Amino acid sequence: MLPSFLSSPDDLQKLADDIKSWAINFGFAEARIVEPDLAQYKDEFNEWIDNQYHAGMDYLANHGDMRFYPEQLHPGTRRVISLRMHYLPQSVETVGRLKTKDKAYIARYALGRDYHKLIRKRLTQLAKKVEQQVGDHGYRAFVDSAPILERQIAEQAGMGWIGKNTLLLTPKAGSWFLLGEIFTNLPLPVDKPTTDRHCGSCTACLTQCPTDAFVEPWVLDAGKCISYLTIEHKGPIPEPLRSKMGNRIFGCDDCQLVCPWTKFAKYTKEEDFQPRHDLDSAGLVELFKWDEATFLKKTEGSPIRRTGYENWQRNIAVALGNAPTSDLTVQTLEAALHTSSELVKEHIIWALEQHKR
Repeated sequence: MLPSFLSSPDDLQKLADDIKSWAINFGFAEARIVEPDLAQYKDEFNEWIDNQYHAGMDYLANHGDMRFYPEQLHPGTRRVISLRMHYLPQSVETVGRLKTKDKAYIARYALGRDYHKLIRKRLTQLAKKVEQQVGDHGYRAFVDSAPILERQIAEQAGMGWIGKNTLLLTPKAGSWFLLGEIFTNLPLPVDKPTTDRHCGSCTACLTQCPTDAFVEPWVLDAGKCISYLTIEHKGPIPEPLRSKMGNRIFGCDDCQLVCPWTKFAKYTKEEDFQPRHDLDSAGLVELFKWDEATFLKKTEGSPIRRTGYENWQRNIAVALGNAPTSDLTVQTLEAALHTSSELVKEHIIWALEQHKR
């Protein structure tokens, strides 16, 4: 039952306006409210799974229909508050770093503190702020942490549109932002959905993907995606894809970098998203020489920890194979050949072969 002071549409509208204002105060770039209709995406999603485009991410095939029915994730859900937060530091190079082949390229969202922790904290603070005003409103906060169609929710909330690269795009900021959601039992007034996808005839993200990971517009084969290969994938990286990975050792931003809407990107003001341990400018050799203790220490509180030390070494070995040939590069690879795991050794041998050509 709603408190008596929320008995009229005007009262609920004021609360919705307050929530959006509070969200800005908590560091979000935007907040919008939606009563999502997600069942319409069920057939498309299941076809994607049936085609094995989720690769080794078996968790995407789990949880039944939960992602299509928000009330199954949080009983009593009536609305979803969709929020976004900018993450790109102004001081960080993007395209220039990709062209410097002896330096590592790490997806720009992963240079600082783990966004899960930062955004979840802010979502909880916002939800508790609402609670202070209206009492227990029955809520649950999510940051890429449950079976949620977050981009579809954001699109239905009018935050932007899903681009051909499968990312959410907005004319206000391109796609350099992260999403979070608060499921709430409050019957808040909703925002108008996005009805048009403004990609037009542009295919830059599709044609310039290094590994040709897009089957068609809006359909990504994760098994070819560098982000998947360097973060989620376990085992050897398929050999035909290794030379295409360049110096990308954790994630990939290429389909954002070539998107025309990127020119509208807004930079983050969050100190926690600033690069740690010079990861925006570190050399491949330097990072390859980290032992496991160093890796664990320097990735504490970082999303990079997710890939694990062995895969970190695997990824850098591939990048060193794609780096300019030098005595230092070859000597570094040879020195690690006999002390590395079988998985890493396979990629070191491949890398050394590249420098004999």
